[in-house]
Amino acid sequence: MFGDFEETRIDVGEAEMYLRRGGDGPPLLLLHGYPQTHATWHKVAPELAEDYTVVMPDLRGYGDSTGPADPETRQYANRVLARDMVAVMDSLGYDTYRIVGHDRGGRVGYRFALDHPDRVKKLAALDIIPTLETVERMDHEYAYAMYHWLFLAQPHPIPETLLANEPTFYVDHLIDNWAVYPDRLDPEAIAEYHRCFENERVIRASCEDYRAGLSVDLEHDRASREAGDRIECPVLALWGDASGTVDFDPLDVWEEWATSVSGRGLSCGHFVMEEAPDATLAELEPFLA
Repeated sequence: MFGDFEETRIDVGEAEMYLRRGGDGPPLLLLHGYPQTHATWHKVAPELAEDYTVVMPDLRGYGDSTGPADPETRQYANRVLARDMVAVMDSLGYDTYRIVGHDRGGRVGYRFALDHPDRVKKLAALDIIPTLETVERMDHEYAYAMYHWLFLAQPHPIPETLLANEPTFYVDHLIDNWAVYPDRLDPEAIAEYHRCFENERVIRASCEDYRAGLSVDLEHDRASREAGDRIECPVLALWGDASGTVDFDPLDVWEEWATSVSGRGLSCGHFVMEEAPDATLAELEPFLA
C-alpha cells in the first residue's frame, strides 16, 4: 500500500513506535484513529508525499507500536500520546511540523497543539470535536449511536474479554456502522486492521485509550478551557456529513477552541480519507500549503 515508504521503529521510553516515512519536503505527521493503524492513510499519503516528508506512526499500543506491558489508563491520555509524537519527531530531526489527525489521532492532534504550540504549524482534525465537547453533548440518543465510548471504557477486563472472542467481527461491525461507503475501504487495509486487532495487546491498549477519554482527557480539556487556552495555529475541520458522529456544526465548536478555523463536511461517512480521498485531498492540500 505504501510503495517506497520506509519502515522505522523508535523507542520513546515506555513505548516503541512503529512508523512509515516517505516523500520529500516539510514534515507532515499523520495520526490514525480507532480501530485502525497508519494504513488508514494509504489513499492520501502518496499524494501528500509529493510535497511533504510524510510520517505515519501507529499510536502507542495500536498496530505494531507497543506500550507499557502492564498499562494504566493515564498512560494512554492524549497528552501522553502527544509526547510520544514529540519524541518521534525529535528523533527524526523535526522541531516544527504540520499535523493531520483522524478520530483518536485528531484528539491527540488538538491536545498536541494546546500543549506544544511552538511545534505545530497547522492542524487538520478529521471527523471529531474536542473530547470534552463530545461528552457534554452525549444525551441518550448519542450514547446509543456511539455506545462504543461507554463500552470500551468499562473496567478491565470486561471489554477486552468480549472483544478477544471475535475481534475481526467487531472491526467489521464498526466499519459497517460508521462508513456510508464501506465498499470504498480497501480489503488490504481492512486485512491489516484485522491482523492488528487480533492481538490482545492492541485490544487492551485501545480500551485504555477510551478509558482515558472518559477520565484524564476530560480533566485536561477542562483545565485548558478554564484557563482560556486556545489553539493558536490554523485549524482545518473536516467531517463526514453522514458519519453519525456529529449532528451539529463542528465549526461552531472548534471556534471556541481555536483562533483560526475553517472546514466543511464531505459527502461520506466517518472514514473520510478512505471513503472520499479526492475530496479530502482537495481540502488538505491548499490548507497545508
